[in-house]
Amino acid sequence: MSSVNKVILIGNVGNDPEVRYLDRGVCIANFNLATTERGYIMHNGTQVPDRTEWHAVVLWRNLAEWSERFIRKGMKIYVEGKIQTRTWEKDGQMRRKTEIIAENIQILYRPEYLNEPKNQERRQPDSISAEPEFNASEASVAEPDIF
Repeated sequence: MSSVNKVILIGNVGNDPEVRYLDRGVCIANFNLATTERGYIMHNGTQVPDRTEWHAVVLWRNLAEWSERFIRKGMKIYVEGKIQTRTWEKDGQMRRKTEIIAENIQILYRPEYLNEPKNQERRQPDSISAEPEFNASEASVAEPDIF
């Protein structure tokens, strides 16, 4: 049986994407995403506070370029992707970081002060996927088998 590595997060962007270009023009972007579990009051009156988790989100290529133009701190977004942990050595110490490699992003809420994109573009898509878009004219439809 195969395994599944799938993450779905809905949260608030903690900082504007940090974008850089690697060799051969490959774009990579990083930002933090906060997800919050609401607090509650237990039956005995004990109050459990809100709990916020911070996630490091990584975007590649066209998704990274799109995020540079349209994702801003404070937005509520949907992120779909996979979880990946990398390790490296720095100053003789082993370091470890768990990241979300995004494959699909949708903007769910954009505060009023963020309505203008950074580069003053007119139309902006509210979602983007790392997968190529489906083109219906190129798709072939197989005839159903009739028994």
